[in-house]
Amino acid sequence: MSRLLIQQYEIGPLNNFIYLLGDPETKEMAVVDPAWNVKFLCQEADKLGYNITKVFLTHAHPDHVNGLNELLSIHPVPAYISTYEYPPLRRGLQGLVDVTDKDKLSVGKITFDIIHTPGHTPGCQCFLSQGQLICGDTLFVDGCGRCDLPGGDPQVMYDTLYNIIMKLPEDIVIYPGHNYGETPTDTIGHQKQSNPYLQAKNLQEFLGDRM
Repeated sequence: MSRLLIQQYEIGPLNNFIYLLGDPETKEMAVVDPAWNVKFLCQEADKLGYNITKVFLTHAHPDHVNGLNELLSIHPVPAYISTYEYPPLRRGLQGLVDVTDKDKLSVGKITFDIIHTPGHTPGCQCFLSQGQLICGDTLFVDGCGRCDLPGGDPQVMYDTLYNIIMKLPEDIVIYPGHNYGETPTDTIGHQKQSNPYLQAKNLQEFLGDRM
């Protein structure tokens, strides 16, 4: 089996991390959260010798999807979004294909588990393959997504972090949706030690910190 290629780019005024995920064997590639500079992303895929065949959406906040329609005008491919995503965020987005955590996605011959991680938005989802977790705004290095925007829910975020994320194997590497930490990636195990949002004694303490 091919080793997953992950290309991480910091693009845009909000320090977004945008990812290209590729299968070196088939040269197929998915774009995660296309935004800000679609021309650059397409050029990078071409430079690497890959063909963009899919879009994975961690969620539908504008800073993660403002390049989706432009990308699809160049590469008319499916854009996989959680069926639970907040309906107003979906308006005007093209090419959407609903998925749930019962589904799997693939890039070439490499498969991804979908992990539904609501809290930042109702439809936040992470993509896990080969010990690598593309986690959008669910978890940052030493932070987590804000919960005070429409569709956000800090109690749901607490449940996601403590009952889903923290129960994953500690050697999984996280790839967050923004460059807000001291390093661009980290492990679940290290985040348990360093991330203040993963150290609350209970829900009330988490709510006090997150809100």
